[in-house]
Amino acid sequence: MSPLATTIILSSLATGTIITASSYHWVMAWIGLEMNTLAIIPIISQEHHPRATEAATKYFLTQATASALILFSSSLNAWKTGTWDITQMTNPTANTLLITALALKLGLAPMHFWLPEVLQGSTMKTALIISTWQKLAPMTLIFLTMNNLSTTILLTTGAASALIGGWAGLNQTQTRKIMAYSSIAHLGWMVTITTTLTNVMTVALMMYLLMTTTMFSTLILSKAKTIQNTATSWTTSPTLVIMMMLTLLSLGGLPPLSGFLPKWLILEELITQNFIPTAITIALSSLLSLFFYLRLTYTAALTTSPNTIQTKHKWRLKPNTSNITLSFTIPMTTMMLPLSPLIMN
Repeated sequence: MSPLATTIILSSLATGTIITASSYHWVMAWIGLEMNTLAIIPIISQEHHPRATEAATKYFLTQATASALILFSSSLNAWKTGTWDITQMTNPTANTLLITALALKLGLAPMHFWLPEVLQGSTMKTALIISTWQKLAPMTLIFLTMNNLSTTILLTTGAASALIGGWAGLNQTQTRKIMAYSSIAHLGWMVTITTTLTNVMTVALMMYLLMTTTMFSTLILSKAKTIQNTATSWTTSPTLVIMMMLTLLSLGGLPPLSGFLPKWLILEELITQNFIPTAITIALSSLLSLFFYLRLTYTAALTTSPNTIQTKHKWRLKPNTSNITLSFTIPMTTMMLPLSPLIMN
C-alpha cells in the first residue's frame, strides 16, 4: 500500500473514532462508526490472501449490521421521543436494540463469533488495531447512554462474555485467537460495571488497552503466531520473553501486577451493589482465562525448545520491528498497581 493511501486510511480511522466520541447527535455518531468501518476494511484485506479477504468480508458484514441496528434504534427513539440526542435514549425497545448493536460491534457474547475469525485472518498489527482502537467508539456510546441502558441485560451479557472468553480460549493454539477470546473476556468485565461505576469502567478500559498493546507488541517482535512458536522466542530475546511472561500474568489479573487493579475494583463494586451471583461468575471465569495465560507463560518462559537448525540460527536474525512502544507500555502494564489510589482520586 502506498504511503499516501496509508495516511488517508489511518487518518479516516482516527477521525471516525473522534467524531463518534465527540458527537451528541445519533446521525453524527453513526457517520463516525461508518468511517471507522470503511477505513479498516482495506487494512484487513491488504494481504493478498483468501483468509484476509474472508476476514475483511466477515468484519464488514457484522459492522454494517451493527451500524444499521444503531441507526434503527436511534430512529425509533427519535420517533417516540422527538429528540436525536444520544443521552436521551429513553425508549426501552430502542435501548435493547442499541445494546444488541453495540455488543455486535464490540464482539460481546453471544455475538462474538466474528472476532476470533477476523483476528486470525488479519496480520498481527491489524489484529492489534481491531482489538484496541476499534473498541473505543462503541465503548464511548455505552458510556454516553449508560443511564438508560438495562442493567439486567448488561450484567447478563458481561457475565456470558467473561465465561465464553475464558472457556473458548482453552482450546486455542493460535496466539491471535487466544488474544481475541482474551478481548471478549475483558470487555465482559467492563460491561458488567458500566451502569454502576463509570470511572472504574474507564480504568478497566485503559488497562485493557495498555495490556493488549503490550502483548501484541511482544508477539509482533518475537513473530510468535502459535503457542509452539513462543517456545523458540527465548533464543531471539530472553528479556522480551520475561516481559511477555509478566504481561500475560498481568492480563490474568495476578495481584502484584497492574491487571489486578480493574478486576479488584470491579468485584468490590459488584459486591457493594449486591450483585453477588454476577461477581462469583466473572471471578470464576477469570480462572479459565488465567489457565491459558499460564499455558502461554509456561511455553514461552519455562520450557526449552529442541535445538533444531532453525532455533540455532534464529538469534542471528535481528528483529526489524521497532520496540519504542514497549518501552513505555511494559512499565505501565506491570507496575501501575501502587499508583491505584492516585488513579482513583
